[in-house]
Amino acid sequence: MSSVSMTDYRKQLLSEVSGDVLEIGFGTGLNLPYYSAAVTSLTAVEPNEGMGAIAQKRINESPIPVETKPLSGENLSMPDASFDNVVCTWTLCSIPNVKKALNEAYRVLKPGGRFFFIEHGLSDEPGIQAWQNRLTPIQRVIADGCHINRKIDELVGAAFDQVAWEEFYAADLPKVMGYFYQGIATKN
Repeated sequence: MSSVSMTDYRKQLLSEVSGDVLEIGFGTGLNLPYYSAAVTSLTAVEPNEGMGAIAQKRINESPIPVETKPLSGENLSMPDASFDNVVCTWTLCSIPNVKKALNEAYRVLKPGGRFFFIEHGLSDEPGIQAWQNRLTPIQRVIADGCHINRKIDELVGAAFDQVAWEEFYAADLPKVMGYFYQGIATKN
């Protein structure tokens, strides 16, 4: 997830993020260098505690204050309306109860807050969908629960008041793995 094209997608998505931010699925902190000076604080949640040691170097180099919490997206301990923005990159595919996680993201956003996302998911091509459905059981085992057949637009749309997104194939990935949904959802 650190290729040149993935980095370009990260930069584009994160360019408008500002204020107090929650990142769900922080992982190794690959997004951290691409947050702008408009971000005043970052709370990073990651249930896989093994990622923390890898992320620490990026955290140490960041001018943004970062607080990490070993939480899953489904069970956020933060109060309602705590954050200006929530970020989730290539994580919704692997959260077991993705609907609950999206509801939690909505809950912790302030009114007018935005949910920034880029995810891979179910293609709009029936032939590719068939392969995604066949391969997802294997993908879940080898890639920490990752589903390549989730309909991300419908999932985000069910949780948020307004959603603007685009769908596309990543240029350097096989179609079965590289159908992306990128967008911003807003809480009224």
